[in-house]
Amino acid sequence: METETITLTVRKDILLRAQLLAARRNVTLAHLVAEALEELLARDQYESARERHLALLERGFDLGTGGAATWRREDLHRSESPSRPKARR
Repeated sequence: METETITLTVRKDILLRAQLLAARRNVTLAHLVAEALEELLARDQYESARERHLALLERGFDLGTGGAATWRREDLHRSESPSRPKARR
């Protein structure tokens, strides 16, 4: 994967804490920052997908029934249904 060098401006106290964290994890500061950016982007992608899917659920799906069920609950759960074997007891 191709990389790009960047310059960041951060507060000194944040930089010191980040350097200490990188040292504790035995990674470079550049690796720590790149990892944090990747996590941030992944979280943003997840949140966007979640919002899209929740909107789909809110809108609902056209099942071709016009909003009315054409079956009864008993019909769906009948144990002698030919398409479903009887449960063993």
